Amino acid sequence: MKRIALIGSGGSGKSTLAREMGSKLNIEVYHLDALFWKPNWQPTSKEEQRKVQHQLVKKAEWIIDGNYNGTMDIRLNAADTVIFLDFNRTLCTYRALKRMVQYRNRKRPDMAEGVEERFDLNFIKWIWNYPKTIRPIVLQRLEKLPKDKAIIILKSPKEAQHFLDTI
Repeated sequence: MKRIALIGSGGSGKSTLAREMGSKLNIEVYHLDALFWKPNWQPTSKEEQRKVQHQLVKKAEWIIDGNYNGTMDIRLNAADTVIFLDFNRTLCTYRALKRMVQYRNRKRPDMAEGVEERFDLNFIKWIWNYPKTIRPIVLQRLEKLPKDKAIIILKSPKEAQHFLDTI
């Protein structure tokens, strides 16, 4: 595990797991949200997202956390390990709402300066609909990856913790 792509629904704990893995494995962690959201939630262009990710995946070691479905293939193809946090939507929605309250009007540790947490109903709807709209696409992408690539699907926080404890 030297090049790790960490994906999953919002609120699944990608950033937290990425930080913990990075610390344990001594590998640099890149949070896509921190790279792709500018102050006041201004998005980065798809072209810039692709450029940044193509540079990141050239490195010998990395942990990249984030979805960004339009550019996910860059990370999946370059990774030696893909970790998919496939948690239920109730838990993910609860965690996202909790995070919105906890960091309201403040920057989260995995975000860029000037990007303060806010309540976002569309994001909550995206999380709620993730199992039906995004998850099937992610699973199809994972099935198409070469068999020599490690694909780890974690179904619960308990499984994620056990995985972390064993690396």
